[in-house]
Amino acid sequence: MIKLPKMEEKEIEEAINSNNLCRIAFIDDNYPYIAPFQYICIDDILFFHFTNYGKKKEILMKNQNICLSIEHFEPDLSGYYFISMQGKLELVEENDLKIKVMNQMANSARNRYSTNFLLVHGFEKSKGWDVFTAKDQLVYRFKQVGTPIGLKSI
Repeated sequence: MIKLPKMEEKEIEEAINSNNLCRIAFIDDNYPYIAPFQYICIDDILFFHFTNYGKKKEILMKNQNICLSIEHFEPDLSGYYFISMQGKLELVEENDLKIKVMNQMANSARNRYSTNFLLVHGFEKSKGWDVFTAKDQLVYRFKQVGTPIGLKSI
């Protein structure tokens, strides 16, 4: 039996910092609920924006424990990695930090993604990425529990 090699701590850190999309698995009663999220990393902490409505928000109100996954695959699958981290999402109350997170998310996404992606965040795409910096938004920080697991291709 061949096992995938584990990623070194530095490789995991580089992967987290070079990506900005992940999947979050929420605990919804008996079954997980998985959704894609944009994230931003500030001072080694992952931050997420949530709309103030919808299933993810409802689940989060009951249970803040999550598992998140960051993945990368070459088109021909010659190279790949995936990282799994467990922890909690905590609401950010500090207005200055929320504004900083929202600004960095908008700047990160502005040159990478279509304005269609604004719909995921609950914003009208016709208003462009500048609407993303609104200060009355829900921002959560990820509080990691345990050690991340990262596996990669040989």
